[in-house]
Amino acid sequence: MSEHPFMARAIALSHAGVAAGGGPFGAVVVKDGAIIGEGRNNVVPGHDPTQHAEIVAIRDACARLSTHDLDGAVVYTSCEPCPMCLAAIWWARCSEIVYGNDRADAAAIGFDDAAIYDEVARPMTERALPIRRLMASDAISAFQAWAAKPDKVPY
Repeated sequence: MSEHPFMARAIALSHAGVAAGGGPFGAVVVKDGAIIGEGRNNVVPGHDPTQHAEIVAIRDACARLSTHDLDGAVVYTSCEPCPMCLAAIWWARCSEIVYGNDRADAAAIGFDDAAIYDEVARPMTERALPIRRLMASDAISAFQAWAAKPDKVPY
């Protein structure tokens, strides 16, 4: 019997990801003592750079519960989340992250997110990936419509 069944499941999913041609990452979302979402890395087989294990698990959990809000849920992941996954976990309002491997372990096998962490910390004018603003006066109209919408669901 595993020391911790939720982490053991995340690790098993990381092995399944490798076997399926994806990366060595797995994750589960747990709420009220039960797994409500699972995911493994499917970036290469799925032809989608966003199919990280945590993202897939969050999508699965939200679909199963018919919600965008996973408040009270814990994400068990085989590796410390990358910046994209960390942001998704924040947006989903999960309450805790538990991980196995850390970012240094991931970097040692070619999954190095240091450049992304560095890039986000730089002012926009100094970033390696050019970023510019365009048509702000037109784009704001959707924000104004949202702000005025009486039946909006905040998130």
